[in-house]
Amino acid sequence: MKYAGLNDLEVNANRKSFGGNKMDKKPKSPIWSILSEIIKEPLFVILIAASAIYFSLGEITEGIIMLVAIGLVSGISVFQENKSRNAVNALKKLSRPHAKVYRNREMIQIPTEEVVVKDLFLVEDGDMIPADAKIIEAHDFSVNESILTGESLSVSKSQHSDSPRIFQGTTVDAGNCVAEVYAVGSQTALGKIGTSLGEIKETKTPLQIQIKSFVRSMVIFGAIAFLLVWGINYLNSQDILNSLLNGLTLAMSVLPEEIPVAFSTFMALGAYRLYKNKVIIRSPYTVETLGTASVICTDKTGTLTENRMELRAVYDLSTESLQDFTKESPVFNQSLNYALWSSEILPFDPMEKSIHEVYAKLTPLDERKSAKMLHEYPLSGKPPMMTHIFQMVNGEKIIAVKGSVEGVIKQCKLSDVETEKVFAQMEGFTSQGHRVLAVGKADPGIAKYPKTQQEFNFEFLGLLAFYDPPKKNIKEVLNTFYSAGIKVKMITGDYAQTASAVAAQIGLKSSGKVLTGDQVLALDRAGLQKKVDNIDIFARMYPEAKLRVIEALKQNGEIVAMTGDGVNDGPALKAAHIGISMGRRGSEVAKSAAALVLMDDDLIHMTKAVALGRRIYENLKKAIQYIISIHIPIILVVLLPLVFSWEFTLIFSPIHVIFLELIMGPTCSIVFENEPIEPNSMTNPPRKMSQTFFSWAELSLSVVQGLTITTVALGLGYYLMIQGENIETVRTIIFTTLVLSNVFLTLVNRSFYYSVLKTIKYPNKLVPLVLGISLLLLVIILIVPSIQSVFEFENVNMELIGATLAVSFVGVFWIELWKAWQRKKFKIEKCK
Repeated sequence: MKYAGLNDLEVNANRKSFGGNKMDKKPKSPIWSILSEIIKEPLFVILIAASAIYFSLGEITEGIIMLVAIGLVSGISVFQENKSRNAVNALKKLSRPHAKVYRNREMIQIPTEEVVVKDLFLVEDGDMIPADAKIIEAHDFSVNESILTGESLSVSKSQHSDSPRIFQGTTVDAGNCVAEVYAVGSQTALGKIGTSLGEIKETKTPLQIQIKSFVRSMVIFGAIAFLLVWGINYLNSQDILNSLLNGLTLAMSVLPEEIPVAFSTFMALGAYRLYKNKVIIRSPYTVETLGTASVICTDKTGTLTENRMELRAVYDLSTESLQDFTKESPVFNQSLNYALWSSEILPFDPMEKSIHEVYAKLTPLDERKSAKMLHEYPLSGKPPMMTHIFQMVNGEKIIAVKGSVEGVIKQCKLSDVETEKVFAQMEGFTSQGHRVLAVGKADPGIAKYPKTQQEFNFEFLGLLAFYDPPKKNIKEVLNTFYSAGIKVKMITGDYAQTASAVAAQIGLKSSGKVLTGDQVLALDRAGLQKKVDNIDIFARMYPEAKLRVIEALKQNGEIVAMTGDGVNDGPALKAAHIGISMGRRGSEVAKSAAALVLMDDDLIHMTKAVALGRRIYENLKKAIQYIISIHIPIILVVLLPLVFSWEFTLIFSPIHVIFLELIMGPTCSIVFENEPIEPNSMTNPPRKMSQTFFSWAELSLSVVQGLTITTVALGLGYYLMIQGENIETVRTIIFTTLVLSNVFLTLVNRSFYYSVLKTIKYPNKLVPLVLGISLLLLVIILIVPSIQSVFEFENVNMELIGATLAVSFVGVFWIELWKAWQRKKFKIEKCK
């Protein structure tokens, strides 16, 4: 190890002396912030008002019950919100950038917050600078300092620069460097100007906006209904407090406060479930988008392939010899030698690592430690290449170039015959799925080095072919995407032949046509939109070409997911609806631009993420439809007897409504959140992003369910009323009908396609638990005299209980006939 770095004692001492690498912030109490939000909720205000009225009327027991209800509602909200926030905070910690530091004579990776003054760290292409530091050693190193300076152009720096300093929050555009930290946390240049890194600015998603709008509308409706009921009751009774209590009862029944709680719970816990599947989401609300993905644009290297980059063959032009490492033992030659000297001294690219490994095995004399680098030209140009100048121990100089075949040939004086031989050999390599690099050299005796490597005249030496085997599970992954109706497009910097060969090996569906980066840039917007629908392989792609393809797909109405790992992938990752970065090989720039990170670079987790996204959307939809279906009868039981001037107009009080609310809350946000994915979910096409829970097409079934439950509950109550039963009996029967309907509704709403006989087998331990508690509480209310009197209920015979059970069953289970018709209709359409 070239650098020893700090030891543990020095790390602790420096942290005490200079502080940690965090911006100074006053810690916030999460519980107090949650409680402050709860206090602002309309339901909390209504409960406080109802409790105060009960105490004013001298009904102490009811007032105490309302205070207990306030505690329960607040407790459930605090528990759910705290659980959601803990999941989000845990994910934020996981998504924070890491730094590679030298400690105790070895390189380790640590969170950037743990970096201390005098740490030595290594940053490479795509990394984020973890702290302010002075450069010790740099190679082809350039950094983007726009976060501090506003200047978007890269700045080349080295230990010999006038200002050999790099700053926290800036990003490495090219090369690598080792630097020593001199400032951390609030003492950095970034800290002094008060800029905070890593904070995710969350914008409202379409579904969040829809939910907020729906809840706001219901609050307004509830306020109007409250005033009307209060006014009508007051005109009839001249009793302001009881009239106010009746108005508050209706307002409580109208407010769908479970919906925003369910939404935030589903999103946060969904993000945490993704983390368990090795997917880190930067914002929990990305979960909402996952199930809508219609196209996945994936790079080849490291995503479809293993990113091993084994050097498989070397072609030497001067001797026209080909060494195939799979058929014969390789021999050290000039092409391999110059490939080594054109590579980084500390290689981080898999191809350069492979060159170093083969060189170490074959070279008669390893001169890497004794050679001195005189000058280096970083990777640049289109197509790209890189050039290094070294001086050996004996004083001899080497000028070596390595890069794309087109880029190197452009600066070599080859005859047409030689050029034809090179391209023929290149096509032979690429047709086997190999990546190909050209190697050349320049006259070491030139008096003055040019400003750019594009001014050199090179001698062409040969070709190196690298093999990157496809991942073993990639065919299964692609088939899962295809079954789910998701198109897969390969976007790679490789040659068209290499991309086509790999596509054939892995089973990527393709017409065989390939579009290159130059062709993409040459097309106008309309032409590209037409092309991207039919092309599945994009080769020799540049960053701006990738971005244009993503934008064209979006303009075609596709919901685009894209994988990327390099600095140059940042714009395209941001532009995609779902940017996906690789956890292991992804640059910090790519990770910060992406919406989610695959922790182990395995695309199979993306199939799980899509499945989970669909599952969460389906379950949230079930929860919201359940909430609407059960709220409608509560609202109408409070309202209709008053509107139709029944003999009994005050059937429910706030106590009855709050009990039903306490049953509904856990059911919608706990039971439905835990439901498994529907069996047909990953064989259906993705839903449209424009779909909403709150359209009439989506809500109509819930409304019909709610009206049917209302009909059977009030119908039975009305029958008993005209038969001469007292209000306590009518209230008991209507309340029991609603609780039983709630139980049945939970069972049938577990799927709007499959029969309850199938869904009853779904693995969800919370269903019997929550429904069992609901039924137990109902039994206690009905048979315990002291509790019965608080609810103003009366003992009823088993015949009436049987009637409530029968009408509840009929009022809910009719939907099973509708589901059977849906399944039959689907099978008929499928046969067509």
